Amino acid sequence: MAQDVVKADTAKTDVVITAEGVAMRFGTNTVFQDVTFEVRRGEVFVILGGSGCGKSTLLKLLIGLMPPSAGTMTVLGEEMAKLEGAARRDLLRRIGVMWQSGALLGSLTLAENVMLPIEAHTKLPEAARRMIAMAKLGLVGLSDAADRLPAEISGGMLKRAGIARAMALDPEILFLDEPSAGLDPITSAGLDELILSLARETGTTFVVVTHELQSILAIGDRCIMLDKEARGLIAEGNPKHLRDQSEHPTVRAFFRREARAGV
Repeated sequence: MAQDVVKADTAKTDVVITAEGVAMRFGTNTVFQDVTFEVRRGEVFVILGGSGCGKSTLLKLLIGLMPPSAGTMTVLGEEMAKLEGAARRDLLRRIGVMWQSGALLGSLTLAENVMLPIEAHTKLPEAARRMIAMAKLGLVGLSDAADRLPAEISGGMLKRAGIARAMALDPEILFLDEPSAGLDPITSAGLDELILSLARETGTTFVVVTHELQSILAIGDRCIMLDKEARGLIAEGNPKHLRDQSEHPTVRAFFRREARAGV
């Protein structure tokens, strides 16, 4: 009996995000409902689906930009929607977000962009902030570009810089919004390799929102698939397993790039 309890407790501590019966509605429009899943520590977890299925909306719920209409969602053991003040800020410091465009400030160098969250959330002197920023840029292969402005670098470099800034405070969970969007196949593959190496080397949990099939198969340990017509979750598991074995017509069509009538 004691051993069973230990195993159950260990499994529980390995879960860093839980969603139970989550729904999101805007007026009479239900984006999704009854969404339930878990994210485990250290994995690359992918949220996928076609356009309009609610991927970005679910990301906003996860990072606390809006509360769910129904259900509960916990991040690192805390229910974000119920936190206020210092408790909310403390939880937000434990996560990082990279937006689709990179969202860097154009008037600041890459190093200065990475230093922003460090300056906002710590009292470290400038020299220490600069040292941390250089270390994070080094992790994503941008040490030589630290003093360039965002307008002076490529789209792939912008994505990498966005990841470096998201990692500035050593988050336990890193959320990436469409990291490969707009990139050519070679640059996209390089970014996939970076995400995998960061996940394995740092132990950071990655939650990635994307519909890029090659990236999903390259980096995903597990995934959930949302569907606009079903207004919810239609599949969960290893992406390659879903590609090869799913019998759901929408899942099969997505992973095999098959056209469906009326789509």
